[in-house]
Amino acid sequence: DYILRNHENNPKTTSEYWNEFLEFHKYIEIAVCCSECNKDYEFKTEEESEEEKSTADPWVITRLQIKRDGRGYLTSDRHSHLYVFDIETEELVQMTSGPWDESQPSWSPDGKLVAFVSNRTEDPDTNSNSDIWIVSSDNTDEGQTLLQVTTYPGSDSSPSWSPDGEWITYVTDDTDPQFSSLSVNQLAVVPSEGGSRILVHSGLDRNVRSPRFDSEGENILVSIEDSGERYLGKINLKTSDTERISDEKYSMSSFSTAPSGTTAVILSNPHLPGEIFLIDRDHQRQLTQTNDAFLKTRELSKVTNIHFPSKDGTLIEGWVFTPPGYDSSLRYPTILRIHGGPNGMYGVNFNFEAQFLAANGYVVLLTNPRGSSGYGQDFSMALWQQWGIPDFEDVMGGVDYVLGAGYSDPNRLGVGGWSYGGILTNYVITKSERFSAAITGASMGLLVANFGHDHYQLGNEREWGLPWETREIWENLSPFNSIGKVRTPTLVMGGEKDWNVPIQNSEQIYQALRRMGVPTQLIVYPGQPHGLRIPSYQKDRLERYLQWYDKWLKRNNTAEK
Repeated sequence: DYILRNHENNPKTTSEYWNEFLEFHKYIEIAVCCSECNKDYEFKTEEESEEEKSTADPWVITRLQIKRDGRGYLTSDRHSHLYVFDIETEELVQMTSGPWDESQPSWSPDGKLVAFVSNRTEDPDTNSNSDIWIVSSDNTDEGQTLLQVTTYPGSDSSPSWSPDGEWITYVTDDTDPQFSSLSVNQLAVVPSEGGSRILVHSGLDRNVRSPRFDSEGENILVSIEDSGERYLGKINLKTSDTERISDEKYSMSSFSTAPSGTTAVILSNPHLPGEIFLIDRDHQRQLTQTNDAFLKTRELSKVTNIHFPSKDGTLIEGWVFTPPGYDSSLRYPTILRIHGGPNGMYGVNFNFEAQFLAANGYVVLLTNPRGSSGYGQDFSMALWQQWGIPDFEDVMGGVDYVLGAGYSDPNRLGVGGWSYGGILTNYVITKSERFSAAITGASMGLLVANFGHDHYQLGNEREWGLPWETREIWENLSPFNSIGKVRTPTLVMGGEKDWNVPIQNSEQIYQALRRMGVPTQLIVYPGQPHGLRIPSYQKDRLERYLQWYDKWLKRNNTAEK
């Protein structure tokens, strides 16, 4: 890990400059997932770990939530707890314990307290509640009383302290907890000793992330998602006035504040991969030029922001990437790529995948269909119990737009996505024969097959009910039930250890297509969870995207009259 000093362009290791960033720099707060958390830690070789796995005891599970992506099966003694790591002595001290999970630790300004997030209800697996709690930083898991700061029955997260330690700002879900999976969150503050919360700018109707008090404690800096943009905003606590801080030419992925009031942000735009910028008062300057040498040797795609009507007239936003050297007199093979979530969001940031495909001769269409973040509560909630219905019409409206605008060859259309992007791809190819190639990654086909098998059981139950009580909803929303209509050559992909959208979904889709004689392949990445973690697999996935689209969308030429 490296930290970049403000006045130099030479990166230094974290240990060299730790005391410049933490006044109480002796300790690091971490959250660790473990079973038998009070046992001493020891590091094992890969061979020792494999041997231990081969002789491990069976998992005995009594929880409702039986597994989670990236963690595997959840036995009763396997929880994430808080620890303090002493940098000088290298001692690891456990702070919390019990049948709960803790996350998102945040130090108080004086270093004496730690705020964190936990669901400590009687049976956490049966609800989506999470609250802000506080523990003393010198607690050694000896039963000290914890202070519960928030009590709202929904999800509270991302705590951060005011400079004087009197207040905590956080993100809350202020809608009915039943709808939390698609709801728009809100910004709130609460006294650090507990009490009534105050909703800040409750009329914003946009998702906010990572709130931080400014150095005076009068404003809250926050990431705001709005119409394809993520920007650094400043919200005044008294007036709720919102001011954009980061430059409009960029989209922000993350930020960090210093006690002096200076803010470091990672910004990008369609032609600039993420770089670190420094914002001091009204001045913004770029600190890193990580990609300059690379960009000098590459011609990037031109990116055009578009708006188009869906079938019912709803206005949808999207972006068109054209190949370098684009000739408007030609019609290009075109790929519709669909984001995950469904409450994800495409935007004005750098999109390597789209640039990669455009560089290889494709027009690439990205859209934000209903369900996406950045367009308000009603837009997100339009997908409640309506998967593959309004969002299908929205993405198809985008296809109609690029055809009508003269970008695309109607006989060479491709579609694809990962996670919910793969799920919507499944809806697309079961409802339309307009596409000549499809790629469905980490997707789902038969919804009921995931009951108790993925880690979304609670959310699925709330939205669709219990399958033995509301089976019609589950079946009507399952693209697998229409898979007999598919004629599109389809590449099916997934991770072997994906407990988010388990690989059995991809296997079912592949088997059905193979039985019907539809051209298909199944690609399974060994040991990988929902998001591929190994760089060589990430590279392999991109290469396979290109190979599949090239095989079915390119005949002799990239573009034709």
